[in-house]
Amino acid sequence: MKTKKLSIMTLFCLLFACTCVGAADNAPAQKAPAAQSKSFIAAYYFHGNFRCATCKKIEQYSREAIELNFAQQLKSGALVFQPINVDEPENLHFVQDYQLVTRSLVLVKYENGKQTAWKNLPAVWQNAGDQAAFFDYVKKEVEAYL
Repeated sequence: MKTKKLSIMTLFCLLFACTCVGAADNAPAQKAPAAQSKSFIAAYYFHGNFRCATCKKIEQYSREAIELNFAQQLKSGALVFQPINVDEPENLHFVQDYQLVTRSLVLVKYENGKQTAWKNLPAVWQNAGDQAAFFDYVKKEVEAYL
């Protein structure tokens, strides 16, 4: 019981630190792909202006896992990966749209240009310290959506 409480408290502290600490990211704002007439899956990594090392690692691992395992789907447009800064005014709606509480990797399914489903992948935080587990988790979740 104490181990579970300690793990939960550690995760909470990590999440809090990542939302409050880090260097400013001056990259230009990213926007969601424009509505398309085809069906595809979008893997959005939502971040803010201030990004800690773990937040940056989650984005890096997410990109690498998707590029490594889904190169063909990326090339065909069946899958897109896109980082989005939710601190930009035009992207604030994503916080409510996907019920974001911290930096997150979210899979969104589009069919005939309309969003039909989405799923937040919260275990990216638990697996951030284990690249192999992280890649496996993302691969399985994306495969399930494709």
